[in-house]
Amino acid sequence: MSTTPVILLLSGSLRDGSTNEAVLRTAQAAAPGRLRTVLYDGLAGLPHFNPDHDTDPLPAPVARLREAIDAATGILICAPEYAGTLPGSFKNLLDWTVGGTEICDKPVAWINAAGPGRGDGAAATLRTVLGYTGAAVVEPACARIPVDRGALDADGLITDPAVRARLADVLDLLAAHHAELQEAPQELRAT
Repeated sequence: MSTTPVILLLSGSLRDGSTNEAVLRTAQAAAPGRLRTVLYDGLAGLPHFNPDHDTDPLPAPVARLREAIDAATGILICAPEYAGTLPGSFKNLLDWTVGGTEICDKPVAWINAAGPGRGDGAAATLRTVLGYTGAAVVEPACARIPVDRGALDADGLITDPAVRARLADVLDLLAAHHAELQEAPQELRAT
């Protein structure tokens, strides 16, 4: 039985009209018809991470986040860099995933939308934290696609056909990685 792959899109920015969200909204618009994307919009509503609250029942916003992750075939992240690392609000989101198993072995990639020479600190932090969560980073799907606010149309989407094609490729790579994991013999999936 075949099901439609679902890619969860996680923006690490709370800023209205952020280029990071524009990247993900453009990915949504450019997504191949054979898969579905879901843009997560609960970042601002997540409570501060507290290990004492990482128990059942979870705070409702955290439960919704984990349910969205669990329902996804893969995850695509686009987060800005602040002070050389991830923004605190997005690190908070990731902290809430450490205690669950939903992201474990889930294909994950990110887009670095920062200009040349920027964003590497956020990417390094993302790689470290995702390692703790057990996520399966899909290296070929991780990409640097610098975005200038001037490159957005009136709807806040990137119009460059090459960028749109690259974003569609990234989504395809995430879906393909999930399919490969599902086809692997059970004993190989645990490695």
